[in-house]
Amino acid sequence: MSHSHFEMPPAIYAAFEEASKQSYYPRGTVRCSGVPMFRSQLARDLGCLLDVDPHVVAWLCLPTEIKTDCGPHVPDFLVDYEDGTRMFMDVVEEEGSPDVTEAAAIAGVVHRFIVRRQIETGFRLQNSRDLLRYANYRTPLNDRIRLLAALDEAGSLSVGECLHVFREVQPLTAISWMVLNRMIMVDLDDAMIGPETLVRRFSR
Repeated sequence: MSHSHFEMPPAIYAAFEEASKQSYYPRGTVRCSGVPMFRSQLARDLGCLLDVDPHVVAWLCLPTEIKTDCGPHVPDFLVDYEDGTRMFMDVVEEEGSPDVTEAAAIAGVVHRFIVRRQIETGFRLQNSRDLLRYANYRTPLNDRIRLLAALDEAGSLSVGECLHVFREVQPLTAISWMVLNRMIMVDLDDAMIGPETLVRRFSR
């Protein structure tokens, strides 16, 4: 997925202009296939969740316009899933627009509104934010092999038990990058990531 910047429709251009004036934390992304551009912190937060969803292949910000009776609408995301599903997504506080839902159905595309409570419930959002702080780093090969070999021997290790494995990079930087790149996995839902959090080889 990628944007064409030639002959850009006015609605998309306006969405780009709006998003380009904003800056939201964290800055790093893993599976965004274009320029990360968000019109709100809530959209940025959904981007964090998309990056740690094991079924998401890629996502694109402000992908196209959907023509509605009230004028063109630019969704926050287009998301590609590993089963081949392509879904447009918009973040909303509580309730989405019926006009957009109807227009998407007429256009034959899958569209979904994601409400704030779905994004903010539980520990997943905060854990994903913490991991994405290290998205632009990289775990060196030596350290990757050390951890994967240790996991092959033990089956699983706590984060605290992994700390001594790394020689070339800070342990949590290494662990975060490997989680984001689907080499290892940790539970993001039950609690904040801590010394007792179990680390395993990635599997679906």
